[in-house]
Amino acid sequence: MTRKSRTRDVTRGYARSQFGAKLRRLADSIEAGEAFSIQIARERIHVPARAVFTVEHEKASGVEEIEFQVTWKPEPMR
Repeated sequence: MTRKSRTRDVTRGYARSQFGAKLRRLADSIEAGEAFSIQIARERIHVPARAVFTVEHEKASGVEEIEFQVTWKPEPMR
């Protein structure tokens, strides 16, 4: 059985307190070398401990943006 590839691009807004709590949980997991799970738009996402973390800054048309990115490739099905 093969896993079907799905494309998904979702942006979700959060209150400051919720965003801070999510960042704290992520930071704790990163520092402990553990996997991280988060639910975004009704889908549970499991981020493995082997994920790569980057920070991106963009500036265009008077708007600035910082993106904290977490990237990984899925494990192949066995």
